[in-house]
Amino acid sequence: MTAPTKAYLELEDGTKLEGTIFGAVKEADGEVVFNTGMVGYVESLTDPSYRGQILTLTYPLVGNYGVPGSLERYESDNIQVRGLVVENYIDDHSHWESEMSLHQWLEKEGIVALTGIDTRHLTKILREKGTMLGRIIPELKPDFMVDDPNLSDLVNEVTAPEKIEHPALGEPNGKHVLVVDCGTKRSIVTNLRKRGFKVTVVPYDHDFTTIDYDGIMLSNGPGDPAMNKVTIANVAKALQQDKPIAGICLGCQIMALAADGTTFKLPYGHRSQNQPCKVKDSHECKITSQNHGFAVDADSLPEGWEVWLTNLNDGTVEGIKHTSKPFFAVQFHPEATPGPTDSNDFFDQFTKEVIG
Repeated sequence: MTAPTKAYLELEDGTKLEGTIFGAVKEADGEVVFNTGMVGYVESLTDPSYRGQILTLTYPLVGNYGVPGSLERYESDNIQVRGLVVENYIDDHSHWESEMSLHQWLEKEGIVALTGIDTRHLTKILREKGTMLGRIIPELKPDFMVDDPNLSDLVNEVTAPEKIEHPALGEPNGKHVLVVDCGTKRSIVTNLRKRGFKVTVVPYDHDFTTIDYDGIMLSNGPGDPAMNKVTIANVAKALQQDKPIAGICLGCQIMALAADGTTFKLPYGHRSQNQPCKVKDSHECKITSQNHGFAVDADSLPEGWEVWLTNLNDGTVEGIKHTSKPFFAVQFHPEATPGPTDSNDFFDQFTKEVIG
């Protein structure tokens, strides 16, 4: 690494924290959020759900296992965050799959990062005041001018440019599943292909109701779900049929909106591993990985729909389902890498519904 360059993280409430840059030497702005996971920075940085955000990692040591060269370890082909904030960056990395340091990867992708920030203090601010806009700047400036990513069509930035077809991995089951790509993670498609499905990924605004399919998977993605009006309208049409539809994260919110429910923005979101989610009318509790800033309003669900899972930390909706049709969705990530993988049976449930 070159000699350290001093820079600041400034929040819209006036908070200013000084650190040093690694990665690309540049400015960045966006929505400042925090993730409490102990591992998985490669997966998090490439998760399209973080589009438009400056990600704070609360685990105090980051970079020690470097970055793998294989794209199969990434959730998309590129880093999706606008900036990264950590407490202690470790450039001396050690892992058998590592091919570059985190600094080298960020520099290559043109992403700025700050180290030397008291992330515990920063997280307390975000928990008490809620998620805020912020910027990484080399010197303090009088005017706080920041692009609010929540006003942008972020899904349009991360969706597939056109239809992409993937064959089944292993023994085909003869069924065809559509993945509506609102910023889908690579591992969602992999989980479906491993279960024998032929998978077609379609852009979020594609009229997938004109395609012959056996089941639909609504993917995760960034931003305010209510902005995806074309997707919501297409899902509403699909809900008039009886073919299985499942949703993950943003897909859960879009399903709720298509059913005439509503969503709301969480104070600081759920971005972590090991969040407990209780299954309705049972003693089962799934330990989950999460990354979302919006949630479904439980009271807004119309007749025929019900809350399926509930977050035991704050009581928010973690899953919805239809009472008679094969429509269901979860707010967490059952495909999570690096885990936990307790809820991966979500894909088995979807497989049973599609195969019949």
